[in-house]
Amino acid sequence: MHATDHDSATDALHDPIADTRRWLEKAVIGLNLCPFAKAVYVKEQVRFVLSDATTPEALLEQLAEELLVLRDTPAEVVDTTLIVHPDVLGDFIDYNDFLDNADAAVETLDLQGILQVASFHPDYQFAGTAPDDVSNYTNRSPWPTLHLLREDSVERAVAAFPDPDVIVDRNIATLDKLGVDGWRRLMAD
Repeated sequence: MHATDHDSATDALHDPIADTRRWLEKAVIGLNLCPFAKAVYVKEQVRFVLSDATTPEALLEQLAEELLVLRDTPAEVVDTTLIVHPDVLGDFIDYNDFLDNADAAVETLDLQGILQVASFHPDYQFAGTAPDDVSNYTNRSPWPTLHLLREDSVERAVAAFPDPDVIVDRNIATLDKLGVDGWRRLMAD
């Protein structure tokens, strides 16, 4: 489903796909939070899907469909998919609990080792951190988002990076320097 197909109250003020693209460009790529994102983005190999799901069950069904689309589409055409779902799982705890269902869908479809689901949410909070800890912003997107990734693409990207563990430390240092107010200014521009 494309942004123009979506008809919800959230669209009255915002375009979730445009917001997600802006976040990807300014934060994920712009701050180099993921050094692997730019290549697939500039090659237009990122599929953006605006979900019209209003229940976790409907989102799970759509997730399963999109996992199969990604499995069946050559990586040169679509390497990764972002399912933006503004009308369901707005509460981070509910969203976090849903991720077990997402992982179960990967397993049920026999896609473990082939595809994985990463998670982004406006209220993302890592275990052991305070809600306002700037490190949480590495996984904070403008809308709840499920990120479908190809395992082989992840493995190639990690193999090409000398020390992938440095990415996390560098991201936290970048966000510490930027601060929460800097993040808000970046995303408001």
